[in-house]
Amino acid sequence: RGDIAELVSVAENSPLWGMVTSNAENCLGKECDSYSNCHVLQARRSAQEAELVVVNHHLFLADMALREEGFGEVLPGTDAYIMDEAHQLPEIASSFFGLTLSSRQMADLVRDVRLEHIQEAGDMQGLPDSADVLDKAVRDVRLRFGQGQTRLSWPDERDTQGHVSAIEGLLEPLSQLNQWLEIAAPRARGLENAWRRCSAMLERLEILTGEADEDAIQWIEVHRRSFSLNRTPLDISKPFSEYMQAQKTAWVFTSATLAVSGHFDHFSGRLGITDAHTVVHDSPFDYQNNALLYMPSAMPEPSQPEYSHRVIALAEQLINTSKGRIFLLFTSHRALKLAAEKLHGQLDYPVLVQGEMPRGELLNRFSELGNAVLLGTSSFWEGVDVRGSALSCVLIDKLPFASPGDPVLQARIDRIRAAKGNPFTSLQLPQAVLALKQGVGRLIRDVSDRGVLVLCDPRLTSKSYGRLFLNSLPSMPVTRHFEDVQQFFANEAQTDEITGD
Repeated sequence: RGDIAELVSVAENSPLWGMVTSNAENCLGKECDSYSNCHVLQARRSAQEAELVVVNHHLFLADMALREEGFGEVLPGTDAYIMDEAHQLPEIASSFFGLTLSSRQMADLVRDVRLEHIQEAGDMQGLPDSADVLDKAVRDVRLRFGQGQTRLSWPDERDTQGHVSAIEGLLEPLSQLNQWLEIAAPRARGLENAWRRCSAMLERLEILTGEADEDAIQWIEVHRRSFSLNRTPLDISKPFSEYMQAQKTAWVFTSATLAVSGHFDHFSGRLGITDAHTVVHDSPFDYQNNALLYMPSAMPEPSQPEYSHRVIALAEQLINTSKGRIFLLFTSHRALKLAAEKLHGQLDYPVLVQGEMPRGELLNRFSELGNAVLLGTSSFWEGVDVRGSALSCVLIDKLPFASPGDPVLQARIDRIRAAKGNPFTSLQLPQAVLALKQGVGRLIRDVSDRGVLVLCDPRLTSKSYGRLFLNSLPSMPVTRHFEDVQQFFANEAQTDEITGD
């Protein structure tokens, strides 16, 4: 079907995808040789004819944006929208209501211009020359940020590295390339497409380097080989609620992690939902008989230097007790890296680490081995479904409060403070509760699953807000004693012997 997700052996961020895929920017439409067999068009035709259409959030929001801008639609009209995993919607919608320009987009444009020059405009040397200048300017911006990966707000009055001037330095080469493409556009559909893309990028860059918007945050995300410039609205409740009201249809939002201590205020407030009927259903899983929550005593505060080492030592004990079959979920890549370094070569069980292979392949390997240890961060906290005895223990190192250095979060915090609100109770705490619920949900995935949940963070009992986290989790037996964990797995082994599993 042409679906990238079907090829699990290639990493999602592999540069190979840029060579073998098309997108809305470089699609040739009816002039493409593969138009009659296009997987995208076939999917759209099927959707228009179907009574039930299943799409992801990104496609739904892309369709929403097209309708708002008057450019038609991708999806058919509908009687009801059912949004599963709806807890993801506010963040994804924020990106769609915002603005982004990435180095990957500009690099793809440079590549296509060079190709079009060879095929359609060999006499216009200004095309590859101006593309080369843009390519160098993009590379210079990435090099300005060093080797690390980071997220920064901008423009920043503390900018001592010349980041802003480097970004503004993209304007001239992008403008020059745009002028050459405008001249060349009538020669071929590919050149016309490149001109439209370049014009759109130039417009976005002019907005991003122009006057600041007090209702949005501008920030830069830097990866190992690329970067993106972003403008994200701080509040999407108004545009999203207006869109909902304009659609004469029913809306259903479902997720295992919408409610905080039984209330939906945080989720509904972010999307501007004011008059919804709400219901919280009990879990279909028997946590009381099939699960155990272990909160180790005498753990240091997470801010203490020895905390990560204590977590790793505890993880070693658990791994040997559970005979592998464990997820170690971390709130930071630094903690993940430290644990991976300590555990590799120290265990009698296979150790799988996020980033060593594509996510799907890593999970398949974990399930097939049956006694593996998997270390992961944010992307493994949700959307991971390992059923049966291959997973019998989940350890979470810290309460998943979002990084205070994140520019989007910091801007939202500042906005709430400016309105005399409390950002911790209205934003940071509910988001952390929902994130923890996602991580906890990795343990029991079927009615017959059994396992131990380990929450290492002592703030669950030492801080008043800890009760909010615990009240939001499924009800299950709780212990502070490691001997109870050992007994749980001993009982599990006896049960397996009796049943022959």
